[in-house]
Amino acid sequence: MRLLNLLMLVCVLALGGCASVGREADALDSAQYAWSAAIRWGDFEGAANIVDPEHRKAHPLTPLQMARYEQVQISSYRDVGSDRNLEQGTAVRDIEIGVVNRHTLTERSVRYREQWRWDAQARTWWVQGGLPDLWDGK
Repeated sequence: MRLLNLLMLVCVLALGGCASVGREADALDSAQYAWSAAIRWGDFEGAANIVDPEHRKAHPLTPLQMARYEQVQISSYRDVGSDRNLEQGTAVRDIEIGVVNRHTLTERSVRYREQWRWDAQARTWWVQGGLPDLWDGK
């Protein structure tokens, strides 16, 4: 009987672990959806709120940087590969973005990698690297 009770306890604890991983996966899906929607619709201020607070504090966006984002229109946002390790609280997505310059109406494609981390205390996912560099160093 003790063995049966012990097995029941182990099963309950294992299911609890699955539930927390499931919640983290759902939270990641929601955060990535919010991030991609903000980028796709040009809401870079909204997207900046999903950037890791430590990164925001170390690298605050200047008005000039925000003005540069206002000069582009996003024409496409495509996930071209992803990986997640929920046990370690990390995820990455390789993204291809179509970028149109509002002044010249020329379109180009930019690739970048989103890196995500789980913040257990805040119970949310954060993008670690800041907003995408749509000018690729230019």
